[in-house]
Amino acid sequence: MKVAIIGGGAAGFFAAIAAKENYPDAQVVILEKTKKLLSKVKISGGGRCNVTNGCTSIKELVKAYPRGNKLLKKIFPTFNTKHTMDWFQSRNVPLVIQEDNCVFPTSQNSQSIIDCFLEESRRLGVQIETNKVVKALTPTTDGIKLTLGKTAHEFRTFDKVIVATGGSPKRQGLQWLADLGHQIELPVPSLFTFNMPHEDITELMGIVVEETKTSIQGTKLKSDGPLLITHWGMSGPSILKLSAFGARLLSECNYSFNVQVNWVNELNNALVAEKLSDIVKAHPNKLLTNYRPYLLPERLWHYLLKKSELPIHKKWAELGKKGLHKLVALLTNDSYEVKGKTTFKEEFVTCGGVSLESIHPKTMQSKVCPNLYFAGEVLDIDGITGGYNFQAAWTTAFIAAKLQ
Repeated sequence: MKVAIIGGGAAGFFAAIAAKENYPDAQVVILEKTKKLLSKVKISGGGRCNVTNGCTSIKELVKAYPRGNKLLKKIFPTFNTKHTMDWFQSRNVPLVIQEDNCVFPTSQNSQSIIDCFLEESRRLGVQIETNKVVKALTPTTDGIKLTLGKTAHEFRTFDKVIVATGGSPKRQGLQWLADLGHQIELPVPSLFTFNMPHEDITELMGIVVEETKTSIQGTKLKSDGPLLITHWGMSGPSILKLSAFGARLLSECNYSFNVQVNWVNELNNALVAEKLSDIVKAHPNKLLTNYRPYLLPERLWHYLLKKSELPIHKKWAELGKKGLHKLVALLTNDSYEVKGKTTFKEEFVTCGGVSLESIHPKTMQSKVCPNLYFAGEVLDIDGITGGYNFQAAWTTAFIAAKLQ
């Protein structure tokens, strides 16, 4: 049996290794269009490679995927985060689970993951060919014919083909799959930060508030977690989650909207008012600037006081009902105008790709082209940050490599 894996990235290597383990006598070839192998693995997680997430509950795990969660729920019992950790550790790559549940190689170096894939490929006899551009894919009576090369064309026929080309930022990058009859969900960016060119909060760049709640005004989109103020706007898990779950909606409004920020992670305004009233009673003579509620970062607290237009030299005892309500509103429902986004280009994640309607969920095989399978981000599956996108790649690759 001859098997081609199109794409030498995370899903491609994982699929190739699994296919060779499942079918030791098969000829398994990885065809990578560039000179570089595993380039996204190399730079992911700031060069440390967040291979998976420590969450082992499938019910909880699927909540991290804005798209593809129903399919993943069906296949995670076969290969999930626990299987991933066992897979790497049994191949001499010790892992560590951080406090935030992100899983990294103990070496804190993505090269450990790359070396593991290359070593396993060598050991099993997986062939790797770089600079191999697949121009077209044609089903024939003998299998699937691949047309290779940018100009001079080379034709090769395989019994089975796994497409693991990664996310495409533009629909035209998926046209060759659409030509075969696959439904394509329009790709739009996911996991991006919010640009705020008209907001002076950017002067507080570098400040992190560990627990916030965020939402997009006029929608049901909500998120929580740490928020980072940057020199261009806002980032951090709370914002990135919003961008992932709102990928399509935010694209439709051309990245022009208002984000609401709850700086104190408390939805009950009465409790916040009570907390501020307690400060008034306990520290009446302290200046507003000198006592920060909820241990907010000092610069942020001073910024919010300025935004509330309360006199800086006011004492807590002089706050009054009106001032108290002003502060409660600002702490729980602050608003900022977003105009545009910034995408981490190297770690580009797309919402969209080959529609899950076009594949058999239990096998990852195409419904329109027999013996053609899909794995990784080429599919309309994406997760939030925290190792979830890699996990989807490992799982779909593992299933596809069964070649059933």
